[in-house]
Amino acid sequence: MSDFRPVAVVPTYNNVRTIRGVVEALRRMLPDVIVVDDGSDPATRDAVRALETDELARTIRRDTNGGKGAAVKTGLTVARELGFTHALQVDADGQHELTDVPAFLDAARRSPRALVLGQPVFEQSAPLSRRLGRQITVFWTHLETGGRQIADPMCGFRVYPLEAGGWQDCGSRMDFDIEVAVRMVWRGTPIINLPTRVKYLSTSEGGLSSFRMLEDNLRIAWLHTRLVFRALLRIPGALIPRLVR
Repeated sequence: MSDFRPVAVVPTYNNVRTIRGVVEALRRMLPDVIVVDDGSDPATRDAVRALETDELARTIRRDTNGGKGAAVKTGLTVARELGFTHALQVDADGQHELTDVPAFLDAARRSPRALVLGQPVFEQSAPLSRRLGRQITVFWTHLETGGRQIADPMCGFRVYPLEAGGWQDCGSRMDFDIEVAVRMVWRGTPIINLPTRVKYLSTSEGGLSSFRMLEDNLRIAWLHTRLVFRALLRIPGALIPRLVR
């Protein structure tokens, strides 16, 4: 791609302790950052506003909390409207190994049509329940995509080819990352999986999870139910071209 214009998109909700550090780290590697404040508390709102004042990021304020997916969709839409070709999605909680950003961008530059997904390598700090939950989701995702194209659909560290679209009709909360990855596979988007370390910060370090164990797990279960059903409906369309060859 002769015109490769990436931008970082960072959704945040009450990450007052970590958002500035994440943005400052990104700015050392990228000239453009979009922060989407998803209806955060006043302290985080002020922290995000300060990023704009200090010319570290373009900021967007959502008046009410719509969920991580809603914030990411807002950021991706704005990024495409501004003429960027790719969006590097990074969580605001400090979990991601941002020294891997150049590798993610290089992969996107070399394969501009591809969705570049982070494949988490967890530290000891990762809760066992979260790791088991991911394994279940990976199992269902393999069924939905008919193979092992997606190594991990839940990691919030990824690069979207904005011209591919496909995110507008996906879920608006923690189901978004899973659904958009599966649907992009269905649309024929190539997938690149890159290993990256993930750490869980303690509360004293500013660690804050917006994952709601019961509500979000139920939402994800319902998502997989719908995706598996849709995948089954896709089977005849995938088989017919093979049968008539």
